[in-house]
Amino acid sequence: MLIVKIVPGENIERALKRYRNKVRNTQQLKRIRNNEEFTKKSIVKRVQLAKAVYRSEYFKKMEE
Repeated sequence: MLIVKIVPGENIERALKRYRNKVRNTQQLKRIRNNEEFTKKSIVKRVQLAKAVYRSEYFKKMEE
């Protein structure tokens, strides 16, 4: 649960902006969306492997 303390005299719009930034930075929405449906461990590993391959190829191209 995220808590945003409001300073006396602070604009509510500013507090909402701090709340949105906190949600974005903690990736809370991403975790909630991932929990909507079950994904098998093999699929999770496959996606992680694909990301690792992509990153390694990307960095190899950057070095050239």
